[in-house]
Amino acid sequence: MALKVPKSNNLQLFKEGYKHLQGLDDAVLRNIQAVNELSDTVRTSFGPNGRNKLIINHLGRLFVTSDAATIIRELEVVHPAAKLVVMASQAQEAEMGDATNMVLILAGELLKRAEHLLIMGLHPSEVMKGYELGSLKALEELEKLSTFSLPKDLTPASLALALKPAIASKQYGSEDLLADLVAEAALSVMPANPKSFNVDNVRVVKIMGGSLASSRVVQGMVFGREPEGSIKKVLRGKVAVFTCPLDIAQTETKGTVLIKNADEMLNFTSGEEKHMESIFKEIGDAGVKVIVAGATVGELALHYLNRLGIAVLKIQSKFELRRLCRVVSATPLARVGAPTPEEAGFVDVFETIEIGGDRVTVVRQLVPGEEGYDANSPGEKTKTATIVLRGATSNRLDDLERAIDDGVNVIKSLMKDPRLVPGAGATARRSAGCGAGSRITSRTLNFLSRA
Repeated sequence: MALKVPKSNNLQLFKEGYKHLQGLDDAVLRNIQAVNELSDTVRTSFGPNGRNKLIINHLGRLFVTSDAATIIRELEVVHPAAKLVVMASQAQEAEMGDATNMVLILAGELLKRAEHLLIMGLHPSEVMKGYELGSLKALEELEKLSTFSLPKDLTPASLALALKPAIASKQYGSEDLLADLVAEAALSVMPANPKSFNVDNVRVVKIMGGSLASSRVVQGMVFGREPEGSIKKVLRGKVAVFTCPLDIAQTETKGTVLIKNADEMLNFTSGEEKHMESIFKEIGDAGVKVIVAGATVGELALHYLNRLGIAVLKIQSKFELRRLCRVVSATPLARVGAPTPEEAGFVDVFETIEIGGDRVTVVRQLVPGEEGYDANSPGEKTKTATIVLRGATSNRLDDLERAIDDGVNVIKSLMKDPRLVPGAGATARRSAGCGAGSRITSRTLNFLSRA
């Protein structure tokens, strides 16, 4: 007689409070309900006339926005089924820059219609097959509905025209100005092969004060602070990037020093000072004219760098530091010392300018028409444009930045496929009115009857 071992209920495998659901009623229908709740949450924010949502995240930060991508990111969805739809929406934002809310609403509506079919007794795989047939038919119809295509010779006007629908859904009334800014910035950094357009080459800097009409495009990277030292402008020089502090190293243990006379006091730090001076002299002899620091810059180090005529810029964001390294083709160093020729970057213009009463630092390569411009220089491959946004409040600037990010992502997708279809629901109405729905239904029913 075989020994029967009772099946374990896996209580010891999961955290306390877990639930195990199975079957149609418990698992599938509850998942559909969760996705529908998420879809209903963002449905009222759809389109240019959508309502704003007031969101307070786990850090206590307040958001007032109708942008679905921001709403679902700050809601911190944890339900597995709803999380899948959120991930699909995030993939849509990264790939296309627009229609994130439409993904959520469409997924919720499809599952809501599927719920009735499941209750009638259809198997989930049969419903999936029907939706797959419907998607194939929809793609066939979309191929016929293209009414506009971007010209090969891009101009700011043609690019702005294609951007306005995506930006208008986020910032209705400001789409003309924002589309012009995004088009100007994108065209200034457009590579020879437009399909390799990099969205990271268009940056946004927010400066409080003024109005949106005061916003403008600046060639290069813009940092919202002045250089640390007295050197404010450098033309055509090497760049060294350090991620370590530019200061005298401190020991981990404390020590007591007995000083007997004034000479000993004067000579107490002379050794360290001479050592630091020799290090920075090495850096200056290597031809470095600009130092970018990702950590603290000591007063003594700043003194020697000013004497050597080297500009110092401190960047606290590691992401901005990485982007700057890419723009100037430099390697970040974790040691203080002269960089090798391979580690040093190069910048054409390092300068401080004033925007709306705030002084900012611009790091850029030369643009066509400027003296010394070389189309074959390494900087041409990494040229960057920055949109300087002006506004009265930080929330307003954040909303404008999100709209610009969506516009830049739309440009990336348009460079791969320049075709456009009518918007404002016209394409959906046309697809529904051309008989596609009935053909899909008949094909699906034929498939189900054969099964």
